[in-house]
Amino acid sequence: MEIKDIKSVYFIGIGGIGMSALARYFLSKGKYVAGYDLTRTDLTAHLEQENARIHYEDDVMQIPEECKNPDNTLVIFTPAIPKDHSELNYFISRKFTIEKRAQVLGIISKSTKALCVAGTHGKTTTSTMLAHILKSSKADCNAFLGGISKNYDSNLLLSPHSEYTVIEADEFDRSFHWLSPYITTITSVDADHLDIYGTAEAYRESFSIYTSLIKEDGCLLKKKGIPLHENVKEGVKVYTYSAKEPADFHARNIRTENGEIYYDFIGKDVEIENIRLGVPAYVNVENSVAAIAMSLICGVSPSEAKHAIETYKGVDRRFDFKIKSEKTVFINDYAHHPEEIANSIKSIKALYPGRHVTGIFQPHLYSRTKDFYKEFAESLSMLDTVILLPIYPARELPIKGITSELIYNNLKQGVKKILCSKEELLSLLKSINTDILVTLGAGDIDNLVEPIKDMLLQKEEKTTDSI
Repeated sequence: MEIKDIKSVYFIGIGGIGMSALARYFLSKGKYVAGYDLTRTDLTAHLEQENARIHYEDDVMQIPEECKNPDNTLVIFTPAIPKDHSELNYFISRKFTIEKRAQVLGIISKSTKALCVAGTHGKTTTSTMLAHILKSSKADCNAFLGGISKNYDSNLLLSPHSEYTVIEADEFDRSFHWLSPYITTITSVDADHLDIYGTAEAYRESFSIYTSLIKEDGCLLKKKGIPLHENVKEGVKVYTYSAKEPADFHARNIRTENGEIYYDFIGKDVEIENIRLGVPAYVNVENSVAAIAMSLICGVSPSEAKHAIETYKGVDRRFDFKIKSEKTVFINDYAHHPEEIANSIKSIKALYPGRHVTGIFQPHLYSRTKDFYKEFAESLSMLDTVILLPIYPARELPIKGITSELIYNNLKQGVKKILCSKEELLSLLKSINTDILVTLGAGDIDNLVEPIKDMLLQKEEKTTDSI
C-alpha cells in the first residue's frame, strides 16, 4: 500500500511517543487518523485537538467506519500491544494491511536522506539536537523524534523542501532493522532489552546488522571505543567521535562557568570555539559533538551549528530543569538504564559540587530490574539519598522475587536509602530536606513531577517568609 492510496490510518497504541509522531505525520498529509490507547494523556489530548479520533477501551465497536475498509486503511501497531488484543485481531482476521511503526518509518527512510541516531543511550537528545541544528540552517529537515522538543513543542517536524529526515533508530524489538540510513550515529551498545535479545552479544550483533543497512554513499559515525563490529557496504565512510579523547570529531577544553558548560569542537578541517551548551549536562557534550558532526557532513556551516547548540532548549524529561534557583534545584530525567543514571548523576555533581543530591528512582520493567539490579545499585550509590519507588511494569507481568528491594539491598554503605510508595512520596518529601532533587525513570513517575514541583516551591516560599 502506497501513501497516496491510503485514506485512513488506524493506530493501536496511538499515545506512544513514536506512534504519535507518525499520527501527526499522516494528519499533515490529510489522512483520516484514529486509534486506541490504554490511557488518556497530554499527548493523546493534543492529538484529539489536532483532529485524531481516539478511544481508550479495547472495543471493536468503537473503531470508526472510516477505518473499516481494508482497501484504503493502513493499520499501525506498537510491539507493546498484547497478541490477544481484540482490535488487532479484528484487523488481522479481515486481511488489513498491518505494519509496525518501524516498518512505516522504514518506508519513509527509503524515500529521503535519513539521518538516524541509534544506541542504548542518547538517541532522543542527539536526534533532537541534530533536528534543531538543521531547522536552524539552510538545510532544514523533517524529523520523527522520541521526545517532545522544547524548541518546537512537538515530536514531529516537517519541511516542504528538505531532503533530510531525522529518525530515532530504536533497537527495541529490532525495529531499526527496517530503516535505510543515509548517515547514522551509534552512541553506545551497552546491553539492554535482554528480554528480546537474550544476551549482550546478540544485542551488539543487532547493531552490526543495522550498520549493513547504511546506503552506499552514506556515513557511519560511531562513538570511539564502543565494542561495535561495523559491517558496512563499500563506499560507506566511517568516522569516530568523542567527548573525552581525540577522534575524527571531538571536544576539547570542556569547562564550567557560572553553571554553564562550554567547550571547543574539533572536527575534520574545522574548529568551533567556545560553544555554550543550551542544556548544561556533561553527557550533552558528547551528544552535541555527534549532532554537530552529522550536520557538518550535511553541509551546515560551523556558525549555524554553534548558534543552534546554544539555543537548544532540550527535550521533555531529558535532564529537564523544573526548578533552578539558588535554594532549590529540581531535575526530571528519563534515565532508566544504569549507564544513563550514572551520567545524569555525574552531570549534577559536576554542576553543583559539594551539594546534597537526592534521587527518586522508579525502575522500569521487571526484566530490566532482574538483569541489572546490581548495576542500578552501583549507579544510584553515587547519590547522597536514594528513594526507591515500586517497579513500573509497562508491558510486563510481575516476575517472582523481582522488586525494588533488590536494588535497595545492593546500595553501598553510607548512602541514605528509603523504600517508598508513589502515594506516600509527597508526604515523605515534605518531611526531609532536599537540596538538589532529581527524579529518574521512564515510567509514570512523570505524573508526580508537577506535584513535586509545586510542593518544593511552596516549601521554598515558606522558608523565605520565615527568614
